[in-house]
This record gives sequence, structure tokens and C-alpha cells, in this order.
Amino acid sequence: MAAAARLFLRGIHSKCSVSGVSTVPRTSFGPRLLKLSPSCDPYTKAQRRHAAHFTFQPDLVPTQYGPTQKMNLFQSITSALDNTLSSDPTAVIFGEDVAFGGVFRCTVGLRDKYGKDRVFNTPLCEQGIVGFGIGVAVAGATAIAEIQFADYIYPAFDQIVNEAAKYRYRSGNLFDCGKLTIRAPWGCVGHGSLYHSQSPEAFFAHCPGIKVVVPRSPVQAKGLLLSCIADNNPCIFFEPKILYRAAVEQVPTEHYTITLSQAEVVEEGSDVTLIAWGTQVHVMKEVAQMAQEKLGVSCEVIDLRTILPWDVETVCKEECFLNLEAPISRVCGYDTPFPHIFEPFYIPDKWKCFEGIKKMINY
Repeated sequence: MAAAARLFLRGIHSKCSVSGVSTVPRTSFGPRLLKLSPSCDPYTKAQRRHAAHFTFQPDLVPTQYGPTQKMNLFQSITSALDNTLSSDPTAVIFGEDVAFGGVFRCTVGLRDKYGKDRVFNTPLCEQGIVGFGIGVAVAGATAIAEIQFADYIYPAFDQIVNEAAKYRYRSGNLFDCGKLTIRAPWGCVGHGSLYHSQSPEAFFAHCPGIKVVVPRSPVQAKGLLLSCIADNNPCIFFEPKILYRAAVEQVPTEHYTITLSQAEVVEEGSDVTLIAWGTQVHVMKEVAQMAQEKLGVSCEVIDLRTILPWDVETVCKEECFLNLEAPISRVCGYDTPFPHIFEPFYIPDKWKCFEGIKKMINY
């Protein structure tokens, strides 16, 4: 029945034709419900439904940070954590299942290398994980907490916005928990549904006292994570989990940092500015190419990288708001819970963004 519902609701988006709907008794309803045309391959359709909605585009190999090694995104995270543990004897990593490597393998091998006192599991209690991290940081150690999925950061919301973000202010700078970094896998992957697909950065984007960062690639992830760990303010570092294995680059093996609160213009353009972060940067790069080829529109693409505090100067250079020729357009998911089988219709894919550009230039 679910398969039939999906087929009917897809309507014109499906190349399958339906014929011979069975009228046999309910006992044999399942196996004889639909007769599909030969052109319809259910395996292909299933694969297509769960395919990535973008193509990862690696950056140029960085040469300023020393030797590089081929890494995917989760390996670049591991490398950053390894660099930190080796150079900072106070650094500790903790969270649900991090001792054996974590569900996404970002901490694999670190407990064996540095010991169970520095890489250890916690109870399944996000509020406790962050509260513990605040205490560790206040005591002077470097605390790196992992929330297993960004969707589960909400129980820790009070600890983050009411405690960590305000600790320095309420003590008149006598105490702070600036050595706290909170990592969390973030965003959709094609089948995560309600509780494994969310992007909750907007909830934290209006909270003074913390920094919020989302990288787009392995090179960016390592440099930005090391900057978060070194920063004197508590940071939330969201990691696009669809890129953990899909994104591969040559990543410097040694310690390096990328400046926080500094956006990057990844593509120059003169007509429309496209702003994104994380996975969506790769979508926007494809959209910029489509706009150039199909509309003759030149698009600038900016990776915001740091959501809070964001780079006002790069985004709003030369008082651009006084010279806009069309209203700002926001392309995003719908105001509904994150769906499961309808995720391809929910996400702001390149076609929705392309339509946004067309509306803008025709304003």
C-alpha cells in the first residue's frame, strides 16, 4: 500500500504507467496491487529517491599548510581532534559512543591512542553532556563535547543559551567556559526523517555569547573546527553528515586554522548574490552554473561558514541594501516536520533555488 501511495502521489514526476489494478480479495491484495510498465524499474526509482541532491565540488588543494593527505570529511574531523589531543594535554572528548569511534566514526582510534581518561562515553543525556562540558571548560581544560545528532541538541538548549553563552557576562569576565566546543552531525541525508535530518542552527543564531559554525568540505571542516577549539568563546560546530563520506579532498595533516566570522566568496558574480552554508553551498554552485547557462545571469556565491557572528562586511559590502533591484528571496524547507519519503520535495534543491533566481530577475 505504501508503494502504491508513493506512486500515485508522485504523479507527473514518475515515468511509470499504471495498469491492471487488481480487484482480487484483500488476502492477495499486496502482491497483485499494481502492474507496472516495463519502463519502470523500482530499484532505480528507490535509488534515485535516496540519491544526493547535489554534486560535491572539492576546493583547490591548499599549499600553505604543509603536506596533505586524501581524507573525507569525517577523517578530517578525526585529524583535527587528533591534532588537538596531541598538542593540548588538557583536551578531553566525550559524548555518546565516542569511545569506540562514534556512530559516524569521527573519533575512531582516539581512545586507544590517548586513553580512556581523555576520550570517554557519557550517559544518554544531552543536558548532562553540555553541563559537564561547561564545568570542564570553567576549570580550565579544553572540552570537546559530541551530541550524537544535531536533532538531539534541544535537551541541552538551556545549558547552551542560559549557561554557556552567559557565563562570562554574568561573572564580569572573572570566569568563562570559552574552551567548550560542541560538535554535532547536522542536516539531511535522504532518509533521516523527523529526528535525524534537522538543521537547528537558526535556534542559536540569535544568542549572544556563542559562535555557530557549519563547514562545506573536509579542508574547511578541519580548519574551522580547530579554530573553534582554540577560540575563547563556546562554539557549536555542526557537521554536514551527508558529506562525511561523500566529500573527499586533499587535507593538510598538520594543525592549521581558518578564521571564524569570515565568509568566503567561492564564486564571483555581478548580477545576483547567493548565500549558503554547509551542504547548500554545493547546491548554490550548481545553481549559479545553471543561471549562467540558461538565463545569462552572473551569480556570486558566498559561503557564510560562521552563522554567528556572521560576516556582515562581506555579505553587505558597499551598503548593498541601498542598491537592491529586487527583494531578498529566501529558499528553504517547508514549515512542517521533516518528512521521510517526501524529503526530495522538502529540501531547497537546485530547481527551487533556480526558480528563486528567475523570480528575482523578473521582479
